[in-house]
Amino acid sequence: MKVLFIGDIVGNPGRKTAKEIIQKIKKEEEIDFCIANCENSAGGSGITYVVAQELYNSGIDVITLGNHTWSKNEVLNFIDSDSRIVRPANYPQELPGKGSTVVSRGNIKIGVLNLMGRVYMDSIDCPFKAAEREIEYLKNFVKVVIVDMHAEATSEKCALAWHLDGRVSCVLGTHTHVQTADERILPCGTAFISDVGMTGPYDGIIGVDRDIILKKFITHMPVRFEIAKGPTQFNAVILDIDDKNGKTRRIDRVYKVLNQ
Repeated sequence: MKVLFIGDIVGNPGRKTAKEIIQKIKKEEEIDFCIANCENSAGGSGITYVVAQELYNSGIDVITLGNHTWSKNEVLNFIDSDSRIVRPANYPQELPGKGSTVVSRGNIKIGVLNLMGRVYMDSIDCPFKAAEREIEYLKNFVKVVIVDMHAEATSEKCALAWHLDGRVSCVLGTHTHVQTADERILPCGTAFISDVGMTGPYDGIIGVDRDIILKKFITHMPVRFEIAKGPTQFNAVILDIDDKNGKTRRIDRVYKVLNQ
């Protein structure tokens, strides 16, 4: 099977770019499932019900989140009832939502697991222990498990990939908004990349208006972030996975710039 995983979709520019490209890639690459990190999809921080429906209509099958999961209060109204949204599984278990899900199309199905790192991020539950728990559950239903590791530190993402090598189909890093060039297949068949990248403004600074970010760095004064305008980029990876054993045969980066 083939899976398209899209890097952090940022604001309206990111949503429009995803809508413009997803169906074309699905057709050209014969994609079976499309997953996207969408924790920044509503105004650059969080997600709303309306935005989630827009993303589904664009061709996304599963939405993963991260440290901005709770940025929009209204997410509490629908995250429990939407089986296609997963938030980090290592948030406290009593919180709303779920950390993993199973989706199917025809006679094929996959599991999707969302985790969040702890290095330079919020101090939450251990992602390694949460992964063990969720994978044990998912393996009752699926061979293919896609892991979105939303984390700041490259070392933490890489460590999780080696820890899960051979037990999941891939560990894909998100959060830093900068696509890395270290994609590889680990010895036991798990694909890894430190960061899939970002889908959103190309000329901003990780999606935000660059003048605002420059002001913050130079003056160290508080600023209000605004999504950058202008050209956009689309970052993703395409995974070719053996659905019989769950091992990944190939991982390819996608980096497109639109409207230059």
